[in-house]
Amino acid sequence: MPSKYKYKPLSPGGIKTISLDERESKVDIEDFGKPAQKSSTFREFFNSLPDILASKDLKDLIEKIHEAQKKNKPIIFGLGAHFIKVGLNQFLIDLMKGNFVTAISMNGAGMIHDFEIAYSGKTSEDVEKHLKDGSFGMAEETGKLLSEAIKSGDSEELGLGESIGKFLAEKNFRYKEKSIFSRAYDLNIPVTVHMAIGTDTIHFYPDFSGESAGRASLRDFFLLSSIMTNLEGGVYLNIGSAVILPEVFLKALTFVRNKGYPIENFTTAVFDFIHHYRPYENVTKRPVGNKGKGYYFIGHHEIMIPLLFQALIEFK
Repeated sequence: MPSKYKYKPLSPGGIKTISLDERESKVDIEDFGKPAQKSSTFREFFNSLPDILASKDLKDLIEKIHEAQKKNKPIIFGLGAHFIKVGLNQFLIDLMKGNFVTAISMNGAGMIHDFEIAYSGKTSEDVEKHLKDGSFGMAEETGKLLSEAIKSGDSEELGLGESIGKFLAEKNFRYKEKSIFSRAYDLNIPVTVHMAIGTDTIHFYPDFSGESAGRASLRDFFLLSSIMTNLEGGVYLNIGSAVILPEVFLKALTFVRNKGYPIENFTTAVFDFIHHYRPYENVTKRPVGNKGKGYYFIGHHEIMIPLLFQALIEFK
């Protein structure tokens, strides 16, 4: 029985073809990976990665960071707190020592976890367990000492990041050499903290001053903006912040451009576990326009960041 439809299947006969040799292709065997051998160096391993998609992007990013370093352009690391919780402090500290870091931005949680590392050498409680009895976030030293540091720094008209860095650097805490804030302060590398009131456990500590914290955090916004005035030719990395730092970065960029700084050709990169809307739009897409370049890498920080670190120091 013939079909009742008025449309008949289109015949493939008479199509126009082109030669495979003449067709432009995105992948060539020259781009294929070349497996490293058992005794290979890291350099040989890294060079063995395919020049395709994410591995090509990572190689490109390494070059961009090296170019920014040579030209003395800003290399800014925006960090979510998970960076600290998966044990990556020393990698960043070594990058600071190697002149790969111009400035660091964090959210409030990053400040808390870094303080706890400096003070006790451990951090990250079992939220689900402690939430049941109301003991989540009730570590006395964290709330008390950070509140003290924030108010003390604000009284000196310091930003939030410098307040914490100065406080830790001046204390004799056993593990402060593992602290990003303390080591950055020693190395004169600015750290800015962008706090959202109500998101962090220290906010309900009795001595916490929202007035001091808000004022100091606003200073840090304008400090980050000042650093970004020279971002042309530089690099901004957003590692693990899904909302706060992408929003802060976007607002600082428009503020700086409004002040008359022509920032058009620069590089951004996001490292995260999954693809998030704001990091994609606010870091890798909207800011860079037609002249800049944005990269997005999906993978666990505890794997991706050591890979980034080793490539940076190996190819310096």
